[in-house]
Amino acid sequence: MDLIRHTGLLDPLPLAAAMERAQAGITARFTEVTPDPDRLGKAMGHALIGGKMLRGFLVLESCRLHGIDAALSVDPALAIECMHAYSLVHDDLPCMDDDDMRRGRPTVHKQWDEATAVLAGDALQSLAFELISHSKFGMKGQMLVKMLARLGGRYGMVRGQMQDIAAETMTPPLTLGQISELQRNKTGKLILWACTAGPMLAGDSPKDHPMQTYAQAIGLAFQIADDILDVEGDAATVGKATGKDANAGKATFVSLMGLDEAKRRADELVQSACDALSVYGDEAATLQEAARFIVDRKS
Repeated sequence: MDLIRHTGLLDPLPLAAAMERAQAGITARFTEVTPDPDRLGKAMGHALIGGKMLRGFLVLESCRLHGIDAALSVDPALAIECMHAYSLVHDDLPCMDDDDMRRGRPTVHKQWDEATAVLAGDALQSLAFELISHSKFGMKGQMLVKMLARLGGRYGMVRGQMQDIAAETMTPPLTLGQISELQRNKTGKLILWACTAGPMLAGDSPKDHPMQTYAQAIGLAFQIADDILDVEGDAATVGKATGKDANAGKATFVSLMGLDEAKRRADELVQSACDALSVYGDEAATLQEAARFIVDRKS
């Protein structure tokens, strides 16, 4: 299905098919808004295309669950993927995590250079806000913009990045509570926006919403799963270097809780996420399946 040309509600699909639909639709929309890409556009596409696009999928499913037309929901889905991609491009830079590989390919600064990577990240962030500030969203678009600016900025994802950098030289290492706060910001806040985009477009407050509860649970579960993958994962499958946290002596959920306890906690969070969606009945089956996928994934 060409998501961009589709009107009406998306059909409910099993997880794998729904994620493939999201990837195809978001990729097509990105191609549509960046025709005939130059060096900068190609670097943006390199950063954006090729991943799971989980956050964009969450936007589309959140919108489907709340009766939002597919033609309206694809731009917020692309917007959150632009924000996420920009954060990865900058996070991979030598001044931050200094990673050479991302999704099994060279990172943007390795494929091109550091200046191109910085500018590609900047352009992706700008595109995110351009997409959701369109007049077609009306007054509800103001909430989308405001929440993305807050959750993606100094009170959210960027704050988490700063906390992560500070933790590298912190003595003593972070406590479990501090790591949880860091990851709620670094990873969880963009997931929170993705999951509550549907309610916001439907005119609901995201505060104390079932989708907020779901988002908070899967956001933390996602990072615990990442920490487990850093220990157990194969670099070729994960698509980036593994074992970096342990080699750097960095405090993680696994280092503080132990591998078995971390897995148990991730399973608890998945159950909490699924329980939060019980109010939607069978309509939320795909999102419940997504919660389980988050902790079972291999990359």
